[in-house]
Amino acid sequence: MTERQTTPAVDRKNSRHESDVLLRQLDGHLARLQAGQSQHSGHELALAERIAAHLRQLIRDTVRASAVDRARVRAAVHYFVVRNRDARHPHTHARPAHVDVWVVNDIIRDLGRHDLLIPEPAVA
Repeated sequence: MTERQTTPAVDRKNSRHESDVLLRQLDGHLARLQAGQSQHSGHELALAERIAAHLRQLIRDTVRASAVDRARVRAAVHYFVVRNRDARHPHTHARPAHVDVWVVNDIIRDLGRHDLLIPEPAVA
């Protein structure tokens, strides 16, 4: 076989691995949020779980998508997961989850997946 013939199988394997990594990042992030639930309102946690569910579906649906689309999904996951990492520092505050909805929805729209849009919560 030539290199050209084996490349698609390697790409599928790499994109599957990338998807698994993204799913683990989402799971870890939700576990951290649930562990620190006293710091977050029930509404924030429920919204984070909804965002994660939509991102999981997007990850599954883009395993065989173009590298550009997978990069968009990766960016959405990283944006969402990094949200609370900065909150470990005492002088910083985590972004409200509704801001994550805006950013993730922008990426979902860019991908043409309007069926996965997350309903935006009312902000007080």
